[in-house]
Amino acid sequence: MIVVETTNRSGLEADEDAAAALARDVLAGEGVADGELGIAFVDADEMRALKREHLGIDESTDVLSFPLDGTDELPAGVPRALGDVVLCPEVVGPEWRGPLVHGLLHLLGYEHGDEMEARERTHSAR
Repeated sequence: MIVVETTNRSGLEADEDAAAALARDVLAGEGVADGELGIAFVDADEMRALKREHLGIDESTDVLSFPLDGTDELPAGVPRALGDVVLCPEVVGPEWRGPLVHGLLHLLGYEHGDEMEARERTHSAR
């Protein structure tokens, strides 16, 4: 079972239920059956601070990912902590689905390039 915890600190409306459902679909499509995941919607100032702190770039962005276990082998009985995806509704607007898929794929270890773009297309076609 995929457990998704969502939070909205953006000050804007965000469809947390739809985001959790999309995350479960993408993860299932990637062969992940069990794990824990966080999705946070934040404002532009918080997103800028996160990007500056973690990437050294002083600008806001649409999505950031903070992976933990990815798809690494875990000991029996240890729950998989996938990590967190942070989205900024001020930047993505109503088109949050693509950035969420992008962020989820980063949690699973995909890096920018052809393979990631192919996986994004696959999940966008659902």
